[in-house]
Amino acid sequence: MDNRIYAKAAIALLVGTAFTSAALADGPISWWYETATPEQQGVITKNIIEPFNAAHPEDVLSIDYRGAQLDNQMRVALLSGSGPDIVYTAGPSYVAPMAQAGQLLALDKYAEQFGWQDRILPVFIEMGKYNGQLYALPKTYETLGLFYNATMFKEHGWKVPTTIAELETVADAMLAENIVPFSSGNALWRPTNEHYVTLVLNSIAGPEAVYQALTGKIPWTSEPFVKAIDKLDEWWKKGYFGPNYFSLNGEQQVAQLANGQAGMMPSGTWQFQHINTYFPPANAEAGFVGFPSAEDVGEPVFPLGVGSTFSVAASSQNPDGAAAAIDFIFSDATYASMNTEWQGEWNTPLKDLSGITLGDGVLPLYTEAMQTLAQSVAEDKYGYTTWTFLPPATVSFLVSGIEEVWLDRTDTKQFLEQLDATFQQEMAEGKVPAIPAR
Repeated sequence: MDNRIYAKAAIALLVGTAFTSAALADGPISWWYETATPEQQGVITKNIIEPFNAAHPEDVLSIDYRGAQLDNQMRVALLSGSGPDIVYTAGPSYVAPMAQAGQLLALDKYAEQFGWQDRILPVFIEMGKYNGQLYALPKTYETLGLFYNATMFKEHGWKVPTTIAELETVADAMLAENIVPFSSGNALWRPTNEHYVTLVLNSIAGPEAVYQALTGKIPWTSEPFVKAIDKLDEWWKKGYFGPNYFSLNGEQQVAQLANGQAGMMPSGTWQFQHINTYFPPANAEAGFVGFPSAEDVGEPVFPLGVGSTFSVAASSQNPDGAAAAIDFIFSDATYASMNTEWQGEWNTPLKDLSGITLGDGVLPLYTEAMQTLAQSVAEDKYGYTTWTFLPPATVSFLVSGIEEVWLDRTDTKQFLEQLDATFQQEMAEGKVPAIPAR
């Protein structure tokens, strides 16, 4: 064959390849997600993927479920400049290091383009910033509180506790009846440990003390925190957490509470997704209140948490499309459809929910809990979840270190000293998430 024919063929191939690349440059949008059941995957496909793609035929959004390995896989991918267009993290504590490393795209121009400042609660805009620029929006905001078996409480004549003293009184009564006071377990998610640390830090030390420590004004070794961790360890030693903590997962906790093996469940609002599955078949009614507080703290505190965040990768080939997909998730329509079918995981922090109608099957208990949390945020009366406001290495130590306290391998003093040392190092490195002023 004539060399000119080879040359023409090569040129045609290059031109065709270039045209295809250009045509697809603004097309695919990849999103890696955590664990979801087949049913939950169907909910996301129906309410997010399909309607977004129908409205944006030039941008094709796809989702890849990575399960429990998402965090590790995301870190490796971003370090190599690859990975998804939409960066989905386990919370704000992951955002600052990623932004610092140049792995995330600043979203300020998209915030202006889509009007996020007008549509999203201001405190969450502030929480997504690093060095004054916006890098993340929260998928959902959540809180910790006390679920309880309301049917059991009525049968035994127990008062729903509002103070630590009342909590211990009813927990001791449950132990006497061979009922586990706190349905709990970390079998599939070891960071469940920090849920309980968060509760005592806010309900015993108090949110003001936590705020002072987060902003570097007092150390984590201060007396309020010693008192809080000592109390948590006391509960563990008394058996409040039951004999199967290391073998139960989150869904099993709800089942244990519904069937009467346990009386209370200190946990997060994400558990609302399981209430309808387990309580009606057990002919039981669920209740939910703020976790009881020490008398000097006052009313029950609702710790504010962000369970996950959305960002755009700095390496994204279609950042405009990725930002548009995030904006779609923060629409009224998506809020209504996702919260109707999957409560507790899609409570996006929209400013105005007055025009949103949820389906008939949504628990009034869930709606009331979200309204209470929104009011607490609006009035600056919220507390602080560790996974939202502590930097990553501090969180990692907290999760493993509290087990060492429980298992008598260390004590409260040593635990808090190491926690404080890790936090101070990360604060010096600029890795502490943004802390909104109270």
